[in-house]
Amino acid sequence: MYLQCQTKTVIFSDLAPMMPTPCFFPARMDEAEVEEIRDLPPLKEPLLQLISLQKAAGYWLLDQDLAAVLEKPSDEVEKAKPATVKNEVWASILALIWLHGFKLDAKEEWELLSMKAASWIKAQNAPCVSECVEAGNTLLGCSVKKEALGL
Repeated sequence: MYLQCQTKTVIFSDLAPMMPTPCFFPARMDEAEVEEIRDLPPLKEPLLQLISLQKAAGYWLLDQDLAAVLEKPSDEVEKAKPATVKNEVWASILALIWLHGFKLDAKEEWELLSMKAASWIKAQNAPCVSECVEAGNTLLGCSVKKEALGL
């Protein structure tokens, strides 16, 4: 049996009879229902947006999408960047500060991606991580310690 849930297809195996199935999902969706789902606005939850922006290697890009999650204008985010740091390192440090500063209550949901980002940042041998954490805290209005970020 195939069930459409938002934009994901769930396939139940032969073991499905042993598992309770939700009765509110239709067995099949007609084209109008599929179009209705396609027309839904993108998720606005900032944590989900930030998670979706992380690259497979563990870093974030310094772009307008990240600035939107941080609720800062792109030019302000770029202007606060220490001169000697790479954009991706700066963006990743900002993302980590934001997670620790604003989404600590959901740490279980983002802890692994945070560890991956911290590992990526360390591998970059960036010369000014402490300076970036300080500048990021100032920009975001946080007081997260470098050690709390795993750096």
